[in-house]
Amino acid sequence: MTPDFAPLTETLSKLGPIAIAVSGGIDSLTLATAAHRATSGVTMHHAVSPAVPPEATARTRAEAARQGWALDIFDAGEFSDPAYRQNPVNRCFFCKTSLYGAIAARTALTIASGTNTDDLGEYRPGLDAAANHNVRHPFVESGIGKAAIRRLAAQLGLGALAELPSSPCLSSRIETGIRIEAPVLGLVHQAENLVASALRPQTVRCRVRRAGFVIELDEASLDRLSLAEADRLAGEIAALGVARQISFAAYRNGSAFLQRHP
Repeated sequence: MTPDFAPLTETLSKLGPIAIAVSGGIDSLTLATAAHRATSGVTMHHAVSPAVPPEATARTRAEAARQGWALDIFDAGEFSDPAYRQNPVNRCFFCKTSLYGAIAARTALTIASGTNTDDLGEYRPGLDAAANHNVRHPFVESGIGKAAIRRLAAQLGLGALAELPSSPCLSSRIETGIRIEAPVLGLVHQAENLVASALRPQTVRCRVRRAGFVIELDEASLDRLSLAEADRLAGEIAALGVARQISFAAYRNGSAFLQRHP
C-alpha cells in the first residue's frame, strides 16, 4: 500500500491475525485484501441468508479463490430471531448480533468489520451490536472513508470492484414494521435485477411498502423512463409474482425507514 494508507497498514499490523466479517461489498472486500497482505493468520467469514444477494457470495468466493483467503461461509441464523423478523427500525442491531455472535462462536480471533468513517454520520444500530462483541473497525481507526476505500481497492488490484455500487442487505428494502419474509426478499432481488438489466441505472432499489412495491431510481434514469417503458416493466415485475401495486420514484437513501431512531 502507498504512504497514503500507512495508518491502515499500521493498524492492521498492530491487530495481527483478525477475523473479518466479509459481506461481499467493496468495503469488506477491500479490508480483507489489505489485511491478508499486511499480516498472516487472517480469516474471512461470510454469512449467507435470504437477505444476502447471491452475487455478494459469488464475489466473496471468487476473491477468496483468487487471493488464497481462508474463507468460512455459514448461516448466521438471523431469520430464527423473531425480533429481526419483526423489522423494527433497529433491525440491523439484531442482524449484526446474530452475525458477530456466530463468528465469535467459530473463532477466537478479534472480529473486524469494513465500517468506515462515512458510516459514522448515519444511524447504524449495527454498530451497537459490534461494540457488544468488541468488533474493531480498522478503516475508522485509520481515518478512512468511502472514497479512500475505492482508491485503495484500485491500488490493491481489485479492478472493477473498486467502482462496485453500494448495496445494503435486501432486508433494508422492507419498510419499517413490515415483517421480513424470505420469499419477498427473493422478489425484491429479482425485480431489481430485471430493472437493472433493462435500464442500466446508476442506482435501483425495490422498496416494499404498505402501499405496494416502489422501484426507486437515480434521477437521471427516472427522467428518461417513459410511461410505456414503466408500464412494461411493471408488468414484468408483476409476472414475477408481485400481486401488489407497482410504481416508480426517485431514489432516496434509507427511505424504507419510517423513523430514524427506535
